Amino acid sequence: MLYFALFVGLGSIITYWTQISLAVGPTWHHSAKGSSSDLDNFITSERPIALQRVLDNIGGIGAKAVGADPGIVIASPSKLNPDYFYTWTRDSALTVKMLIDTFIAGDASLRPQIEEYVAAQAILQTVANPSGDLTDGSGLGEPKFEVNSTAFTGPWGRPQHDGPALRVTALIAYSRWLLANGAGSNVSSKIWPIILNDLNYVGQYWNQTSFDLWEEIKGSSFFTTAVQHRALVEGQTFAKQIGKSCEACKQAPQLLCFLQSFWHGQYVTSNINDQSGRNGKDANSILGSIHTFDPDAACDDFTFQPCSSRALANHKAVIDSFRSAYNINSGIPEGLAVAVGRYAEDVYFAEQLYDALYQIRRAGFLVVDSTTLAFFRDLDPYIATGTYSASSNVYYNITSAIQNYADSYVSVVRRYIPPDGSLSEQLSPYASFLTAVARRSSIVPASWGASTVSTPPATCSATSAPGSYTPAPVDCTSNVSTVAVTFNVREPTIYGETVFVSGDISTLGNWNTGKGLELHAYRYTSSDPLWSGTAGSLPAGEAFNYKYYKTGTDRVTVTYEGGKNRKYVVPEGCSRNVVQSDTWQQ
Repeated sequence: MLYFALFVGLGSIITYWTQISLAVGPTWHHSAKGSSSDLDNFITSERPIALQRVLDNIGGIGAKAVGADPGIVIASPSKLNPDYFYTWTRDSALTVKMLIDTFIAGDASLRPQIEEYVAAQAILQTVANPSGDLTDGSGLGEPKFEVNSTAFTGPWGRPQHDGPALRVTALIAYSRWLLANGAGSNVSSKIWPIILNDLNYVGQYWNQTSFDLWEEIKGSSFFTTAVQHRALVEGQTFAKQIGKSCEACKQAPQLLCFLQSFWHGQYVTSNINDQSGRNGKDANSILGSIHTFDPDAACDDFTFQPCSSRALANHKAVIDSFRSAYNINSGIPEGLAVAVGRYAEDVYFAEQLYDALYQIRRAGFLVVDSTTLAFFRDLDPYIATGTYSASSNVYYNITSAIQNYADSYVSVVRRYIPPDGSLSEQLSPYASFLTAVARRSSIVPASWGASTVSTPPATCSATSAPGSYTPAPVDCTSNVSTVAVTFNVREPTIYGETVFVSGDISTLGNWNTGKGLELHAYRYTSSDPLWSGTAGSLPAGEAFNYKYYKTGTDRVTVTYEGGKNRKYVVPEGCSRNVVQSDTWQQ
């Protein structure tokens, strides 16, 4: 499951309200309840606490991230029951997107952390892992890594396809600021290669199933598809801006077409092509609308904009599924906030409402149709379908009610938060809190181009754009002292056999077959019998001999590959992770 207790442990709730912004939009009058001094005072006092708690969990500067590499965002300082002392690609991208937008909004102190994040991602993209490596891009789908930028090799829900797309969105936001402020000399040479690898991954693997953002269901995820579509649209525009090309981005219309498959008719089915048995009402869908919010877009159903009929109807369906699920929600009527979990089967949404309110006010009119009628009748039981202008009483009353409804979610956080400002497992995490209150103040992200998206193709096609992948340049002030070397070898085996690598150094067992490095068959197929394993922390410059062997089903019988001993020298330089690919010698 997705747990980045960075935010002190969240994992299951609204982890993904992480999208604050580039631009400050017009500020509209809030209703009296929305402007209550108590709520405003709470937000004012909690904001710096939340930001500091985020920074505490970033390697290089964070008080709670000791041992993490610079720029690595840890999920949680907790190392035992539960152990979340790892970095997730998705969660890191969402968190750093918030920091980037906070930086752009005026907090110049955050730039060093952003630069370190960029450098860290260039390294992580090259780390071979159980999902694959950078050779064919498959390793970009690995969800989490050790905090020292090495592979996590334990069992997990992999691959996950949303991380690369979200990293694209974060890095494009920063790159655009650099270009607009005369600091973009390294955008094309250092940041664009990271972005392009991720765009190529999306274009190549989007139509394959993966685990959802909660890391529980393998199938097709609304959230993943929505953020992938955004990344390709945004990537195409950005590529043109810097004089580059993006073949993978041409897949965007097919992703938009597929995105329509999640619409149930009354709500978004958050996961399809899965065997979970769940009803599909999941915060995954609300988070999808939040993270594809475009302040310049109309209330478009195709991209599920927050103010669209589909998104508002879905908001009601998901929220209502929790009204009777938990005792904490007892007695709270429709149209007011309740504590919402991820699924109707679990246990905690204001940001979509703030986003929708921004879009409605920007448009200057309100549309109530048959799809959204139930949503709006929670706010005004007598409202009828129709279009209401900004000068009408209905428009004023409804927008005020939406403001109060959204504020009531922030009040839920305020009601249960301890005096020190810590957010507990069941409440909005720190980064999410920061983005939600930014929206409340009409601070919104720059447009990603949703208004330029055409109508989806009439027929969907499961296309793919095989990409090429190249390590991005890595800056370092001195050569690394140790290197993690991943050994890949292709050798067909039968069930029960295991492949090892042995050598004349202690890490490889000093030729003792009982102490060799065990390889894993995570990606083994009949057409590609790949065995892979990583020897961590080998001294840079060390030379050694090695050879592969396999044990029989009895784990005793040993069969070495043929040929001479192989020779290897651990490379010196900036790279902390390298891959040695071999073919079994006959």
